[in-house]
Amino acid sequence: MAKTKTQPWDVAEHLETEEDMAAYLEAALEDGDPALVAAALGDIARAKGMSEIARETGLGRESLYKALSPEGNPEFATVLKVVRALGLRLRATTKHA
Repeated sequence: MAKTKTQPWDVAEHLETEEDMAAYLEAALEDGDPALVAAALGDIARAKGMSEIARETGLGRESLYKALSPEGNPEFATVLKVVRALGLRLRATTKHA
């Protein structure tokens, strides 16, 4: 039987527009898993350029990589800074909206 050749897939390579990024973050927020939300923010930050996001937030690039990984546990202030630097906005709606 022939072996199937696979290639690594990186979501950051496919987040091309702000709309893509917003939809990806919204899906992570709907899931409700904090680790998934942090990882999604990390993916979006990598798509935009982690160095640029680090500069805009005033946070270290390495600390952002760590905080925005699936194992990370960023402070809420960090999440807000990153969201703002990404050009995104968090909004609340009713559960039944």
